[in-house]
This record gives sequence, C-alpha cells and structure tokens, in this order.
Amino acid sequence: MLAEKNDHRVTRIGRILRKTRFDEVPQLLNVLKGDMSLVGPRPERPFFVEKFKREIPGYVERLQVRPGITGFAQVNLTYDISPQDKLRYDLLYIRKHSIPLDLDIILRTIFVMLRRKGAQ
Repeated sequence: MLAEKNDHRVTRIGRILRKTRFDEVPQLLNVLKGDMSLVGPRPERPFFVEKFKREIPGYVERLQVRPGITGFAQVNLTYDISPQDKLRYDLLYIRKHSIPLDLDIILRTIFVMLRRKGAQ
C-alpha cells in the first residue's frame, strides 16, 4: 500500500516523527555513505519498484540516478500524489538537473519543513 494523506497506519509517535522530520535521519546516514544524494527522486520500496517498472512506461529511467532525500516532486506536489505524477516530476528533474536546481529544491524543502507542510 502506498502512503496517503492521513494514512491510518501512522501511529501517534510516527506522526510526530514525520512532522518534525526526524524520520529522515536514517536517510542522512545513507547520504554520508554515498548510497543517496540530498536531492534526487525519492526512493520507493522494492515491491513498488518492480510493480512500477512493469506498469509505468519510462519508470526505469528514474532508477538511473542516485535517489535523494528530497526531490522536485516533493516540493511541487502534495504528499498523496500518484506514481505517474511523481514520475513526471522525477524525469523532469533528471533532464534539467543542475546545481542551481538542486539549491532551489533544497531551499524550497527547508521552506516546506518550516511551514510543516507536506508531512502527513
């Protein structure tokens, strides 16, 4: 099951972790190890990767870059977006990738965090 707005699977503590973004701390360790980037397409669980590779044309293209903690889709769309919409933004990011774009996404991510928008 994909995450959705007001997801019933999120516990009270999980909601606090999401709102404060402490749930992203393990991702920072992955950035330090070199497995992830700060900016890039958000990683999906392996089950969904295999499913989307079969069902969504072009999905494999997003797997050619290192996944990121934040991405173009996250700062432009809502939390409960369809995989197809997310893919459109991920592919646009991959095609337009640049340092200024990464800086823009990081700044917009900070703004989203400070406003506490996006986390459900």
